[in-house]
Amino acid sequence: MLNFIAINSLARLAVLTLLFAVVAGVCTVVFLSVSRRTQVRRELQAIAGSSKTAEASQSLHQRRDDAWSQLADRIEKTGLSLADTKSSELREKLIAAGFASPAAPRIYTLLRLLLVIVLPASFVGLTLAGGGELSFMKLYIYGSIFALLGLYLPALIIRARADRRREQIIHGFPDSLDLLLVCVEAGLSLEAALDRVGREMSLSHPLVSSMLTTATLQLRAGASREVALRRMADSVKVDEINSFATLLIQSDKFGSSVADTLRVYSDEMRERRRLRAEEKAHRIPVLISVPLVACMLPVMIGVLMLPAAVRVVRQILPSMAGG
Repeated sequence: MLNFIAINSLARLAVLTLLFAVVAGVCTVVFLSVSRRTQVRRELQAIAGSSKTAEASQSLHQRRDDAWSQLADRIEKTGLSLADTKSSELREKLIAAGFASPAAPRIYTLLRLLLVIVLPASFVGLTLAGGGELSFMKLYIYGSIFALLGLYLPALIIRARADRRREQIIHGFPDSLDLLLVCVEAGLSLEAALDRVGREMSLSHPLVSSMLTTATLQLRAGASREVALRRMADSVKVDEINSFATLLIQSDKFGSSVADTLRVYSDEMRERRRLRAEEKAHRIPVLISVPLVACMLPVMIGVLMLPAAVRVVRQILPSMAGG
């Protein structure tokens, strides 16, 4: 048997293929079992030590912000100001994108300045290293393009990040309203309900949890309910959160039932989410028509017109030429 395998090339190939399949199957089974155990262990650690993980991640973010802040301070000591002319608007945009550090506007301006310098310099260095030639016109055009890219790229990233965070908050906010309604009807106060829902949604919707937890901490620090809710609405720049804060403030001023307010607004939020889903579903035929026209229509025209074109070339053109 061994001699036959050693002589016949097909037998050797079959044996090697079988051996490879066995080894690959064993490695796949071991990898899946280890990854499953690792995932379960991580989930248990996240559930058991969520507070420690949050503190550790917060300390890491704080260290990173401190490093960038120190770099910005050193640059400003040289006489270069990193303050923006519209600091309040920039601050609001950065907070909506998730950058709540006080040094975030200066770090943003510093990154834009570095990209304006680094991107054209990198282009020049790579071109010269590759043996290419740089004329004045080419250097001017490409340098301007890369400088504008470095100037506007951080703004595009901030806008995209803010839009993505806004969508996540809009998606998770109706669930938090339902939980708030349950907690308030169970007898909890609004502050206790915000705290409970914020801790409950830390894994499913972390952005909504962070928003509610921040509002709870502000209430515990002594801020009034109106101020805490206004700050919560201003920090995320979402229309639904603004309406929610306004409703709670009016309910608190006029003495109406918070549970009734939450019930009505929760039904409205679910209706809005259903309408957004229907809107996306109705947009699908319009979006499908673009690749349909661009890809399938030319093929269909070619299939329908090609036999006629072949007949014209083979029969009509020779007869017209007198052949």
